[in-house]
Amino acid sequence: MSGNRIMLLGLGMQGKATLYDLVKSDLVSDILVVDRSSDLEDYIQSLNSDKVQAIRLDVQDSEKLSDLMGEVDLVIELLPPGFSFQIAKLAVQNNVSLVSTMYLQDPQDTNLEKIKAREKALAELDKKAKEKGIVILPQFGLDPGLDLVLAKQAVRELDEVDELYCYGAGLPEYDDADNPLKYKFTWSVEGLLKTYKRPARILKNGEVVDIPGDEIFSEENVHTLDLEKFEGLLECYPNGDALKYAERLDVKEDLESMGRYTCRWEGHTDFWEIMVKCRFLDEEPVEVGGKKVSPIRFVANHLQAQDNFWLKDDERDMAMIRVEAHGIKDGKRVRRVYQLIDRRDLQTGFTAMQRTVGFTASIGAHLILEGKIKGDGILSPTDIHLSEVSKELKNRDIDIDSHIENRTSH
Repeated sequence: MSGNRIMLLGLGMQGKATLYDLVKSDLVSDILVVDRSSDLEDYIQSLNSDKVQAIRLDVQDSEKLSDLMGEVDLVIELLPPGFSFQIAKLAVQNNVSLVSTMYLQDPQDTNLEKIKAREKALAELDKKAKEKGIVILPQFGLDPGLDLVLAKQAVRELDEVDELYCYGAGLPEYDDADNPLKYKFTWSVEGLLKTYKRPARILKNGEVVDIPGDEIFSEENVHTLDLEKFEGLLECYPNGDALKYAERLDVKEDLESMGRYTCRWEGHTDFWEIMVKCRFLDEEPVEVGGKKVSPIRFVANHLQAQDNFWLKDDERDMAMIRVEAHGIKDGKRVRRVYQLIDRRDLQTGFTAMQRTVGFTASIGAHLILEGKIKGDGILSPTDIHLSEVSKELKNRDIDIDSHIENRTSH
């Protein structure tokens, strides 16, 4: 199979890894890279590939973007948060499938009226996509994305599941975590900081626990993991609404405890608990010297400007997904564990985050083009079988480990 034309929307850090992967693919003949960056053309020329065409365009120009979509077979969207739903609508309008690493509904939105309106709009979009036989695959990166693929597989292998925990991490290697935050950025700084005030929901001993955005770093909501392949303790804080995935994962009935967590090196959460509670991550502008300044934007730009919060050329980051499913298998109590750990490739320079997000988006596109994804309409990573994904990851030197262990009690 060959001759597929792909549109890549967004050439940020993850987009560069996606483009690298698409250029290498025999399945892809042409790649239209759409971005508004002033150095877009120079970067594309540096690739020295006749597959790639640079199109400088503001994606908010929906008329021009729609015209371009009419020329391609599939769209990969790697834009900042907030664009995904409109891009999905344009894709359906133009009869092309879409892969996005983002949510179609803002996970930080707490306005019930807006949430219901978006759910209704998504149901209508899903219906149209199904009528046209196209796939809309959002949340297909690392976390969300591969975490849900692994979680579904772990659940599938047990007869009953009563506890399910998903962990995601993107952090510098332990020796390279040499700044006060013990962290270095590998994606949008402001995008990351917005997740640091996202409300969370977990299930604990049968009780639903809602955690306000300014409490996710509180001591009672943070626990630690001591894993063999990590040199230090990992602090784990709740990551969004875990329960919305319970139905997708088909574990709602027997579940007693469930949580999704993000991991950082020990000490990270203490700092950010103070910052959040002092409202340094608020978006509402405050007046400084007669000018309106958004606190979160100031913090993001201030950190972004400092070299010690970015990886040096010889430093590596790590990306991890770990899924633990506790339950019953063949009458015995067991724990099923899946774990993916990747590190920066110093030869290409791509970080682990670029590889596990950018390559995964490309893998999603390949699976759609090859007809390996069953179903159409708006799908979820839980609809994608691990066997298909793991082969593609292995081809890109990203491995998944798994084991099952007997447990005597919860």
